[in-house]
Amino acid sequence: MTAATTPKGERRRAALVEAAAKLLVEGGFDAVRHRAVAERAGLPLASTTYYFDSLEDLVTAAVEHHSNAELATGRRRLEELATRNRGVQATVDLVLDLLLGPGSGDPAADAEAVLLRYERLVATGRRPYLRPLMRTLSAQLNELLTEIFARSGTPVTETELERLVALVDGAVVNALIAVDPEPRAAAARMLQAALEPAAQDRVR
Repeated sequence: MTAATTPKGERRRAALVEAAAKLLVEGGFDAVRHRAVAERAGLPLASTTYYFDSLEDLVTAAVEHHSNAELATGRRRLEELATRNRGVQATVDLVLDLLLGPGSGDPAADAEAVLLRYERLVATGRRPYLRPLMRTLSAQLNELLTEIFARSGTPVTETELERLVALVDGAVVNALIAVDPEPRAAAARMLQAALEPAAQDRVR
């Protein structure tokens, strides 16, 4: 057993991954540096190179950690949605939390978080080492979104899901270009407008 696989080593590695994930969300890929991660985790600088073969390995672990946490939260909320509220607004809120990150109730903070998220997603394309992981995470996200729509009474095909996600992305990007202070609200309006006809047909 190496030091990296002992309980203490696993705790240290987990602390580094969590610290890197927080830095990634707060400042994008450029914020994830060995020294910054070690300082955020409260560990020696050498620990980052001890537990990870490269900065790319650390970034990959951070992306996976953050995405898996969001997916886990989405799955928990799906269970609540299935048993409590299947309304369009509840569906929109859950879908946007998965696509844009959870809302804070502060429009300015939410707008900044959405901007950082889209900057990060675009920057992912310049990092080929992340592509296998992103394909896996994307498939898991689409599976969860499909289940959300199904349990909400508005089942979608793969093509319809792609269209709805593109609708949200387009609304967000347009809002960011127009310096709209509430890109999340813009996406919510578009998604709600797309889902309401199907919901109305369901209750007829």
